[in-house]
Amino acid sequence: MKNLLALAAILALACLPAVADQKPNILFIAIDDLRPELGCYGSPVAITPNLDALANEGLLFERAYCNFAVCGASRASMLSGLYPLHRKRFTSYKTYLEKDAPGVKTLPQAFKEAGYTTLSNGKIFHHPDDTEDRSWSEPAWKPTGGKERGIHAQLPETNAKRSERGRGYIVESADVPDNAYGDGKLAEKVISDLRRLKQADKPFFLTCGFVKPHLPFYAPKKYWDLYDEDKLALAENRYFPKGAPKSELRGSTEYASYYLGDLKVGSDQWHRTMKHGYLACVSYIDSLVGDVLDELDKLGLTDNTIVVVWGDHGFHLGEHDFWGKHNTMDHSTRIPLIIRLPDSMKLKASVGTKTNAMVESVDIFPTLADLAGLDTPESVQGRSFQKLFAVPDQPFRSSILTRRGNGDTVITDQFAYTRYADRNGNITGHMLFDHQTDRAENKSVWGNESYKAEAAALDKLLDIRMNEAAGN
Repeated sequence: MKNLLALAAILALACLPAVADQKPNILFIAIDDLRPELGCYGSPVAITPNLDALANEGLLFERAYCNFAVCGASRASMLSGLYPLHRKRFTSYKTYLEKDAPGVKTLPQAFKEAGYTTLSNGKIFHHPDDTEDRSWSEPAWKPTGGKERGIHAQLPETNAKRSERGRGYIVESADVPDNAYGDGKLAEKVISDLRRLKQADKPFFLTCGFVKPHLPFYAPKKYWDLYDEDKLALAENRYFPKGAPKSELRGSTEYASYYLGDLKVGSDQWHRTMKHGYLACVSYIDSLVGDVLDELDKLGLTDNTIVVVWGDHGFHLGEHDFWGKHNTMDHSTRIPLIIRLPDSMKLKASVGTKTNAMVESVDIFPTLADLAGLDTPESVQGRSFQKLFAVPDQPFRSSILTRRGNGDTVITDQFAYTRYADRNGNITGHMLFDHQTDRAENKSVWGNESYKAEAAALDKLLDIRMNEAAGN
């Protein structure tokens, strides 16, 4: 069977050079804090028709994972193809790739050096000036105005009272047009770029980095109106995972930096308001993605443009009473990834198909390089999954390596194992989930005698993967 899969992949991939000397464009859409809470991923509540339509035309990755569950580190890792390393590289949201891995070639830089026009719009690197000169053909662009990452409140009452950090109310539903907020302005900028790039004689690597559904949950009222807050189903497992190390496993407290008003953290109303806000922001971004993709079609660029939609990490929506990311659990590390090949490269197997092959964010760099016919820099640690577009059902990775804080995690087809250690390397805790019997990660089975052999094997596997990441 393996030989037949390999042969099928080789024969199918032989069709890819149909683009001849015409290099494919890349439209890379990054969405902050987006977990796979989309209709195409089986969400029973999220209203996301545009992303669902894209998935129906491309390949959807059911088991894609980030390598660090916080924005700055996750983005630096994906854009360099390098793994994060404890206390050495890509360790926080403040990560500067240029400081942690100076001189390492970036994904957009590889395309720029291959003759592409490369443009950064919105949130791509956490810091716009990170590797700016060598990665982009023009200065990185972000919406202006307001302290909140270029996205400011539209209603006076939102900022009437502020938190100790000077931030306004955590949610806002304003009856305003899409472009009143920064992400709407971003979509307009990307559409404008597409129009001028259409007139150029060079291929492009164009990025579109949406901030929502990142906190605060601000979106036009019409997207809030899509949902009935009173009917939203809340997480059923609003309790700390049994057997998990309470001294190590934590949820994000990022929400506490905003003014919460009368919302009592942990109450049913808290969960309903927060979930409503997240979903409203997801539908808002879905609509903006639709605007960008519609323009791609109108300009006749779809036929030669690879479209990538990538979430930088996941997000807890009340599971285990957590809101946000900042740990190595499944809801923090599993991400949406959808890739649509252009018509000139499409293989029937990759149209409207889902793959269960496990992939990591570091694998995106070499994959896009392969699809565009570029050489992958030797510094890249990820692996190209180009073959999955020919035969999506074939296996790819046998394990995933991800980390956060002092926890390192290896994920296999059945298990998720995390080992915690202090700065001196002393082990401070363990966490083991059996996804075959406990997909929701409600009970750690570390220390359970019946899992002794599996725990030992996973511990060794984690050492192997960590040594590989360190270049050993």
